[in-house]
Amino acid sequence: MRNHLDHRHLAAVRNLGILAHVDAGKTTVTERILYATGTTHKRGEVHDGTTVTDFDPQERDRGITIFAAAVSCDWNGHRVNLIDTPGHVDFADEVERALRVLDGAVAVFDAVAGVEPQSESVWRQADRHGVPRIAFVNKMDRAGADLDTAVASLRARLHPVPLVVHLPIGSEGTFTGVVDLLRLRALTWGDGSDTAVEGEVPQGLREEALRRRRLLEEAVAERHPAALEEFCDRETLSVGTLTAALRDLTRTGDGVVVLCGSAYRNRGIEPLLDAVVDYLPSPLDVPAVCGIRKGADGVRNGRGGATVDGGRPTVDRMHGSVDRMPHTADERRPADPAAPFAALAFKVGATPTGRLTYLRVYSGTIEKGDPVWESGTGRVERIGRILRVQADRHAQVDRAVAGDIVAVVGLKSARPGSTLCAPGDPLVLEPPGVADPVVSVAVEASRSTDTDRLASALARLTEEDPSLVVRTDPETGQTVLSGMGELHLEVAVEKIRRSPGLDVNVGRPGVTYRETVGRGVSGVVYRHVKQDGGAGQFAHVVLDVEPLEDGFAFRSSVVGGRVPQEYVRAVEAGCRDALAEGPLGGHPVTGLRVTLTDGATHVKDSSDMAFRTAARFALREALRACAMVLLEPVVDVTVTVPEDAVGGVLGDLAARRGRVTESVVRGGSAVVTATVPLAELFGYATRLRSRTQGRGTFTARPTGYAPAPAAAMTP
Repeated sequence: MRNHLDHRHLAAVRNLGILAHVDAGKTTVTERILYATGTTHKRGEVHDGTTVTDFDPQERDRGITIFAAAVSCDWNGHRVNLIDTPGHVDFADEVERALRVLDGAVAVFDAVAGVEPQSESVWRQADRHGVPRIAFVNKMDRAGADLDTAVASLRARLHPVPLVVHLPIGSEGTFTGVVDLLRLRALTWGDGSDTAVEGEVPQGLREEALRRRRLLEEAVAERHPAALEEFCDRETLSVGTLTAALRDLTRTGDGVVVLCGSAYRNRGIEPLLDAVVDYLPSPLDVPAVCGIRKGADGVRNGRGGATVDGGRPTVDRMHGSVDRMPHTADERRPADPAAPFAALAFKVGATPTGRLTYLRVYSGTIEKGDPVWESGTGRVERIGRILRVQADRHAQVDRAVAGDIVAVVGLKSARPGSTLCAPGDPLVLEPPGVADPVVSVAVEASRSTDTDRLASALARLTEEDPSLVVRTDPETGQTVLSGMGELHLEVAVEKIRRSPGLDVNVGRPGVTYRETVGRGVSGVVYRHVKQDGGAGQFAHVVLDVEPLEDGFAFRSSVVGGRVPQEYVRAVEAGCRDALAEGPLGGHPVTGLRVTLTDGATHVKDSSDMAFRTAARFALREALRACAMVLLEPVVDVTVTVPEDAVGGVLGDLAARRGRVTESVVRGGSAVVTATVPLAELFGYATRLRSRTQGRGTFTARPTGYAPAPAAAMTP
């Protein structure tokens, strides 16, 4: 394999992710892709713990994907860089970071269950990032599998335009292949066969295949001008026109190509790879990456310890605001190996051979020993080695160019979301979003002598996974670890415990609350006056506070210049400072609008700092005067149980303050959907198993916050 691709070959690169609900078959699809492309010579199995991408001991023990893993393979002259992402909701941030650097995705769906809760979540994440997708309906060999039903759920719950290009041959246990509706050919796989056998469409399916081919042509012609023109002239579409139109519709998001197969039986993988090559974009097909350019005078070219004036853009995690660096401008960098180097770090991991930083290279070329500027610290570091990633195995290469996904050794300060670029052309790319944690546990070392080791282990955890947050409780002095769910924290704590000789004690999980304004106040006056012998401080503000559906909004209605505009910005900053701790229990505050209605200044003593301080204390006073409401995180829970266990499950959900929204029978099982406070779900998995003799399963998806009962306000 070539160590790098020049600009002519960028069209032959595909950077894609595998997305799906937990247990839909993502990792098995990835394994079969590696096997079909000749990258591996033995099919790995999730249940045997022999997969390439689920290489972490916890992944093999639990039988699920926890950490996004990158692999590379070749198919028909194309390089496919593939990231297998987690399907469990607790690891949605891993999916977010992967989607930030991908050009396309394969969404995998269970042919029996169709669109499941986490399928919907990852689909919406891909929507936000504008990532083109194709759909693969997996497990067509299962009892109850039905392509049309799965496509109907896709249309109803995700609202794409499904463009089905396969017709299954056989059903459930007799599923042996597919009819390719574009070329009207049959692709079949015999027992033990690893490659498809091409042949004529079975006589019993020919009429149905022609009907579905016609429906596909009509759906494509309706949405693609060139296809419509040919369809009107010839009343049919050629294979070339149909392929080109499907490619365009996929890349614009106006349609989603749907294929089917059984990854476990190794049926349907080659057509899936062909579809990846035919329909998903190359780095040349996606818009040039856009970043914030910092004037080159802010970097001392190529010398260690260089800094950038003014720091880096910071994102307010609660409110989503961005503070831009001074002397900046938006700039686009094309996917061109000759352009200035720019890359985004999306994953950091520690290995026995050193600290690995995983990069998506957007522009330029990087070689071993080259200096790079890192946006987080503004420092210049040197690349030690460049590695082509194959999950937990790596092959050293000489260089990486635009379009590559690689790992590098030698960077000490880069974090997930850091931009790396040429020191003479500093550019800051938008980092992946990080969700606020919702569950917390107290952790402490079993032995006091291990306190420092625990602190180091926690620092490594938060460095590798930004969705984990460590803080010290000001009242108890305990170290608190916060994350996205019980399983997320279990995995994090287990990772610490696997450090040789380090044992930790863990407290009961608790949820992260929010506070909001139920009834506002107006005309809150605060004067900040300070004289300590030097320059004084003076600021006078008058605030109104009112409820808002979500988030935080600030506006000024001051007239006559009583508060100059530069001080208005300081007032907003002070109000944001006050939102960190609410009056009910010190929880973050959200759901309010603050209006600056009046104020006054002093010709000498007024300053940004004075007005920021005044606004902070004014809003704190205002919140104490408001009618405040405590909010708790709630989740949508989907419980699948045998029909005879429904009554007990419904009663248990009601006891947990759950509100049932739907209950349907599907394939002999009952599927119950309910909205439940997250705090009531701790230990639910064990309870559900005991009520259903181990036959019940559930998934949970965060949906936001809802008012908590009065009892929750008691410390």
